[in-house]
Amino acid sequence: MRIGDLAATSGITTKTIRYYEQAGLMPAPPRTPGGYRDYPAEAATRLAFIRDAQHAGLTLAEIRSVLALRDSGQAPCGHVTDLIDRHLEEINRRIAELRTTRTALRDLALRAAATDPATCAEGGICTIFPSQSASRPLPG
Repeated sequence: MRIGDLAATSGITTKTIRYYEQAGLMPAPPRTPGGYRDYPAEAATRLAFIRDAQHAGLTLAEIRSVLALRDSGQAPCGHVTDLIDRHLEEINRRIAELRTTRTALRDLALRAAATDPATCAEGGICTIFPSQSASRPLPG
């Protein structure tokens, strides 16, 4: 199948398919006598896997590593499980950081609501931030 047909079938642009070839995610297909790429039917399955893996948060390098295992005849499921576990750990770490940031921002929002802008020039840059008003007690 030609690249335009593969793009239509997979919902992935021809430009992206070519990029995946250059990035080592898609094997270079054989060429027709006229020089056109002639993709096998399983190319659509591979593209669907790449798309699904990206939606799950895997990087192209990680996807390449999974495909390399499959291409060598090995089942990549254990490797995929490890990748998923690592991504879940990272997401959980980021969620914890975001919760901490949200708490800090809520505290600053309360401080900002209780701060008189007329007193902001009394020292520092902005007295809403605690380190800029260390000598001043918190409002409220």
